[in-house]
Amino acid sequence: MAFDAFRGEFGSRMDSKARVSIPAAFRRILDQGAATAEPGRTRLVLIYGDPRRKFVAGYSLAGAERLADQIRALPLGSPARRALERHMVVQSVTVEIDDDGRIVLPPPVRAKIGLSGEDGLSEVVFTGALDYFELWKRAVYDSEMAALDQLDAGLLGEGEDILSLLGRAGQAAGA
Repeated sequence: MAFDAFRGEFGSRMDSKARVSIPAAFRRILDQGAATAEPGRTRLVLIYGDPRRKFVAGYSLAGAERLADQIRALPLGSPARRALERHMVVQSVTVEIDDDGRIVLPPPVRAKIGLSGEDGLSEVVFTGALDYFELWKRAVYDSEMAALDQLDAGLLGEGEDILSLLGRAGQAAGA
């Protein structure tokens, strides 16, 4: 079964009860990848591991299972498998989308992206990353995107279109 991809960026606010609204476009994809026995209660997995990441990754249940399958394929006890299990499985949580399209952000998820309990109405951003989405604190996202824009500018020659990078990626893979 083919799944739609998570695409775009959507702002939201965390309310005083730590709830955020999942963008409607993302809810549709999460519903598609749901494997829940209770109709109308879509669940998703939020991964807050890896201290180098400044965002939380959100997966449909099907997407989280595909990721788990990749981890299971690694040799049991290998350093790579242990690291992935710790950062992608142990440091994750399954949450339910309520009838209003919201989820409650658990304390470890809020801590990961820098939202404190006193942040009532904090701004967050949901960004699509094809197989998963990212959840950022708005100020951190804006800062990171500005820095990445500077780095990306160095990849392109004068007047060169961003799509020219696709050809380079194919050349690098074939090298």
